[in-house]
Amino acid sequence: MEQAIAGVISTDTDEVVVRVGWPSIAVFGVGRWLGRLYNVRWPEVYFFRLGNLWALLSIPVALVLYFCRLAPRIGRRYTLTNRRIIIQTAITAVELSAVALDDFDSVEIETLPGQSWFHAGDLAFCRQGREVFRLGSVPRPEPFRQTCLKAHRAYVSVRQVVAEQEKSRSA
Repeated sequence: MEQAIAGVISTDTDEVVVRVGWPSIAVFGVGRWLGRLYNVRWPEVYFFRLGNLWALLSIPVALVLYFCRLAPRIGRRYTLTNRRIIIQTAITAVELSAVALDDFDSVEIETLPGQSWFHAGDLAFCRQGREVFRLGSVPRPEPFRQTCLKAHRAYVSVRQVVAEQEKSRSA
């Protein structure tokens, strides 16, 4: 076993994956449109609602969207490492864009129309109030947001401690 304490990685090692997330089908415009249809609550009689009927009738479309999330040129996944948050292609894990954990100071959740039915939302990573990075249609965004903020705090804290130790050694 390489780790003395489970989950604690030396800053000298390579990047280590903390969490991988996949966007919901609400990442597609058609998926958000379906989410708006599914949210129709008329008539309000137990589970007999127009939205549930739309959900039943659109199962083939939803399945196509679900598997499009894995398609080579379309699909994406979100990877949180001990240093960055990365948007990668779904299967081959080719990096498309990334943000370092010290390049933002807050994470906001924005729920677009049609995402609420899927319990999804966009995560906007901001630095001094300006958006620097965005993850679209993250399912259950609050736990992913909290994990990103914890990783951010840990990364920034360790960098500060290492910088202080280097200053004291050089002095």
